Amino acid sequence: MLLLTGLTLGALWAQDEAGGAKNPRRATIPPQTEKIDKAIEAGWSDAGIRPSPLEEELKWCRRVYLDVIGRIPSFDEMSVFMKDKSPDRKLNLVRKLLEDDQYTEEYANHWSTIWTNILIGRNGGMEERSLTSRQGMQKYLRDCFANNKPYNTMVHELVTATGASKPGAENFNGATNFLAMKVNDENGVQATAAVSKVFLGLQVQCTQCHNHPFNQWKQQKFWEFNAFFRQTRALRRYVKGTNDIDHIELINEDFAGEGSHPDKAEIYFALRNGVTKVAYPVFVDGTAIGKSGYVSEVNRRNELGNLMMESDFLDKTIVNRMWAHFLGYGFTKPIDDLGPHNPVVSIDLFESLAKDFRQNSYDLKQLIVWITLSKPYALSSKMTKDNESDDPSMGELPKFSHFYTRQMTAEQLYSSLAVATQANRKGNLEEQQRRREDWMRQFIVAFGTDEGDETTTFNGSIPQGLMMFNGELIRAAIALEPGTWLHQLSTGKGTPQEKVQFLFIAGLGRKPRPEELAVATQILVARKGEVGGMLQDMWWAILNSNEFIFNH
Repeated sequence: MLLLTGLTLGALWAQDEAGGAKNPRRATIPPQTEKIDKAIEAGWSDAGIRPSPLEEELKWCRRVYLDVIGRIPSFDEMSVFMKDKSPDRKLNLVRKLLEDDQYTEEYANHWSTIWTNILIGRNGGMEERSLTSRQGMQKYLRDCFANNKPYNTMVHELVTATGASKPGAENFNGATNFLAMKVNDENGVQATAAVSKVFLGLQVQCTQCHNHPFNQWKQQKFWEFNAFFRQTRALRRYVKGTNDIDHIELINEDFAGEGSHPDKAEIYFALRNGVTKVAYPVFVDGTAIGKSGYVSEVNRRNELGNLMMESDFLDKTIVNRMWAHFLGYGFTKPIDDLGPHNPVVSIDLFESLAKDFRQNSYDLKQLIVWITLSKPYALSSKMTKDNESDDPSMGELPKFSHFYTRQMTAEQLYSSLAVATQANRKGNLEEQQRRREDWMRQFIVAFGTDEGDETTTFNGSIPQGLMMFNGELIRAAIALEPGTWLHQLSTGKGTPQEKVQFLFIAGLGRKPRPEELAVATQILVARKGEVGGMLQDMWWAILNSNEFIFNH
């Protein structure tokens, strides 16, 4: 059913505007959330600004669904949330998305998509003759998030992985896909840059060839970190009887060193003045491991993984990344640069949250609860005259006095269109995933830099405009054939005005404004009372509005 029995649209609006049913009991707030609120409020006071008001709860609900499971909620899901009269209904919703079996698959798919893009890029595994299995990477990550694997365990596995990259291959280990294309070329330079940047928040790529005036890392430290990857190789495994690569197998093997002394397995690098220096594996905090290149004596990547587990850079980097995911900006900008040259917003809170995360067994779901229940996450995205100076897009440090509006990712938009219109439900999960990937591929542009950079044209560009105006998914969304979502709505009970209200709550999490209802009436008149055609026009306009494609 499209409209839940026992809860009319009018009642839904009334509850939202009233902030839900009142209850004298105080909502349960985790101590870490209280810590966030106090620190951020102190920052507002110091800056002499006042925050925006709290967002309407239906819009907050929409925001949480987008951030936690990667799509907007259905009308029924919003209705269930608003019927919860408990003072803990926000906590109840977040926990349901994180812990209820019905959302496990969506949660795991959403976060595996995010981390696949972080680890191998949106184009990773789709290049011609790629050594990376995107499916293998996604399978490993889906399993991690579905089982709520502790973050530190996941990182250790990614950094130390050995085995085959492709699902179905003997000795399959999807974690190997992170390093599959980063260890063979240029002596593991890409692996050095990626591991330090993604997991430790240290951008070292610019120190490969020379010391950098604004980076605490020097050229010596770059090559000492690089030395951890010199025992690692990605072996190509071919389809039997052909020259076609089937998958890779990541292995550890003895490293003789560039001086042919495997007992100390040194590497050499040249300074700008031509002087040659030697490097052995030394971690970022100065901890050295054994110099031997024999894996049986010193497994360098395993040693690196163990040292990373003790580093507070590990804790800070993931807290910074997760904070930025939910709040729009991190404690630093960029989020993967924690060098001393980079200013930190609310440094005491940042360091405290990182310590709490470690003490709570690196539980990502706990961290999500702390952030999503916080006051800065609950604020309206509308700036006021009292906080209009809080605009990080102009280069200022964020003060989190209002929610920072941001465009959905292409993945979020695809999933939101699917749930809002019940489109893309045909076929099995594999077929649905293939259609999703085909849809995504049109927006990715890769550049062949040392860091494997890529960009997306999902930013209001012509390809995106054409896809949204007349793409296959949009055409399916506004289809009026019997059995479609819009046909059910147009032929069901309710006045045309109520049906327009349904469209707005389903797509935007709010009721239509008077002028929007007036437009719907004008369209209905122009279509000579044809409700289905009017709903098609209004739904198309909603789906193509900035308000729909933004998280606000």
